[in-house]
Amino acid sequence: MKKPQLLFLALMLFLLPSVSAAQMFKGASDTTLSNGLKVIMLENHKAPLVSFQVWYRAGSRNERVGKTGLAHLLEHMMFKGTPKVSGEEFIRKIDENGGEENAFTSHDFAAYFETLVSSRIDLPVTLESDRMSNLVLRESDFKTERQVVMEERRMRVEDSPQSFLMEQLDSTAFQSQPYHRPVIGWTEDIERLDLEDVQSFYSTYYNPANAFIVVVGDFQKDKLVPELEKAFGTIHGPPPRRRYLIQDPPQPGERTVKVERPSQLGAVIAAYHVPNLRLPDAYVLEVIQALLSGGKSSRFYEHLVRGKHLVLESDADYNLVSQDPGLFYVSASYLPGKDPAVVQKALYDELELLKTTPVDPRELEKAKNQLEVAFVMNQDSLFSLGLNLAEYEIALDWRAIGNYVPSVRSVSPQEIMRVAAKYFTPDNRTVGILVPTGPPEKTPPQPPGGMRGKVIR
Repeated sequence: MKKPQLLFLALMLFLLPSVSAAQMFKGASDTTLSNGLKVIMLENHKAPLVSFQVWYRAGSRNERVGKTGLAHLLEHMMFKGTPKVSGEEFIRKIDENGGEENAFTSHDFAAYFETLVSSRIDLPVTLESDRMSNLVLRESDFKTERQVVMEERRMRVEDSPQSFLMEQLDSTAFQSQPYHRPVIGWTEDIERLDLEDVQSFYSTYYNPANAFIVVVGDFQKDKLVPELEKAFGTIHGPPPRRRYLIQDPPQPGERTVKVERPSQLGAVIAAYHVPNLRLPDAYVLEVIQALLSGGKSSRFYEHLVRGKHLVLESDADYNLVSQDPGLFYVSASYLPGKDPAVVQKALYDELELLKTTPVDPRELEKAKNQLEVAFVMNQDSLFSLGLNLAEYEIALDWRAIGNYVPSVRSVSPQEIMRVAAKYFTPDNRTVGILVPTGPPEKTPPQPPGGMRGKVIR
């Protein structure tokens, strides 16, 4: 993202002290405009600021075979202007009001946001409603941004050994699910994209039936909704598209992918198919993640990093709020001279321990406390509050965010043993191994100017 303006920096540092998890989203509500556009609102009058966010259910999951990277490329093109406001003027208007604007793309969505003083909330309302229906797509802009994305892919994936390994692992683990495709796209696909592809994707997905708005901050609902109706309510498009829950069939056996890349460190990643928040087991997986890698008192750090001096670092990663079921990752980076097979076994031994030995109550309580604190601190700004509401809306429903802390708190040692035994099996596992071939020749250059937002795996 760009270097924040002073006002936005103040927003990001605006913590919410002495507020419980239950209180944070108290008062949140939603409404639907006349054209079907959903609006999620949360008033917060602690500071004269507002975060305005427009979310499109149009991530890489919505792309076609051979046209990957399209959702992310359109994100870049969304900053090229309309007949009313040029791309440069869009950015300048937000900057002049001390605000911040940006965007990001994932498998499940593309999101655009502005954060600024609440007295100018009319500005993002006007700008976002304009580019929802009036975006100008020029061939010259498209060619420039396509090259930018190509360079972005080279820097973030091709020249990053662990990112390259993760991309290969995901494409191996997922078969029918759209998470098989990288958000940034395959190189050959990006090269073959044309302006007509972007125009088609925009007209298909960037409309009220496939979007929703999130507003958090110092505003009044009864005054804002009529303004939103005036700006967005007249925008029409195709009817809502049916959204499918896509899940791979049970994996018939362990899969392994091995890559050789210039790197000083080797790496091992094991990924297991698991549910998301649509099933209660998801919250058990959250606790397991904290037990394994929640700080320097976690099992991975105590046993693998500090205890055995086997790995340089180790981690567990899990996304509760993906639209479709995802993966639970355990990983480790190891120094030269270490045997990757030994590192793999050490990771698997930690997972086996979860299946056979009940977690000590004090260790379990510490993990739950860490998760609750992290959940609260993750809402440290108006932007973050809106972001989390939106992610739950994408995955299931924004109201489900209220279940997080109670669900985590209810996890028992017996549930941890059951869930670990159910999902952490060899047949359900995909393994990625990075074999280092030596240090990289040189530090990769930065991509050319114009790169927007970020890609979220």
